[in-house]
Amino acid sequence: MTPRSATPRSATPRLIVSVSGLRDSTLEGAVDLVGELERRSVPVSLLVAPRRGREYRMTDDRATQGWLRHRRELGDSIVLGGYDEAATRPRRPEFASIGPAEAAVRLAAADRIMADMGLRTRLFAPPRWNASPGCLEALPGAGFRVCASLTGIHDVVRGTSERGRALSIGEGFVADAWWCRALVSAAGRTAAAGGLVRVNVSAKQLARRAPRSALLDAVDRVTGEHGAEAGRYEWPKVALARAA
Repeated sequence: MTPRSATPRSATPRLIVSVSGLRDSTLEGAVDLVGELERRSVPVSLLVAPRRGREYRMTDDRATQGWLRHRRELGDSIVLGGYDEAATRPRRPEFASIGPAEAAVRLAAADRIMADMGLRTRLFAPPRWNASPGCLEALPGAGFRVCASLTGIHDVVRGTSERGRALSIGEGFVADAWWCRALVSAAGRTAAAGGLVRVNVSAKQLARRAPRSALLDAVDRVTGEHGAEAGRYEWPKVALARAA
């Protein structure tokens, strides 16, 4: 399924902040960052993968589950961010090159686990933002409504899209200091042009000063200097209205 472009709307910039790589060992940094964003009145979208490698299952991680449920009650979004990293070929994102049948199986399995944890969601963001055509085709049948990919946000029910490239730190993307500086600059340029700014950080990187500071600097720049409206990943009541 290839989403069609929609009609552009106003040039008021928008901001979506997300955190991926959530688990017991990264929870403290995520809690601290979300607190900083909450003080800025910026909601967060939390990307959840039920299985991270062979050694981690979120079903056994009660502390992270509880925090995620609490954040959703406060208005943050829960986004399915993958299913089983261990079952994927090395260096290839899980949903990047699979057909609709395999994607449907993985999505259904992940959906059951998320429901059991009280974290069921209709939002999907594939690992490294890379979704194959087969994955996009399978999403509506699996009950999902939105797919956040590398280049934009796709309403897979209505077939419309909103353009906005994901700017990520870690989780398969660069996390060096030079990239952190470049991310802040890129976020500012996108906001100045009235675009959609999407910034993501891996919770693992929050123990380092540069990634954490870069994300907060990007948020402050696009909201303070450019007046961006902070939001979260969600299924809109009307069709996405920017061109993809």
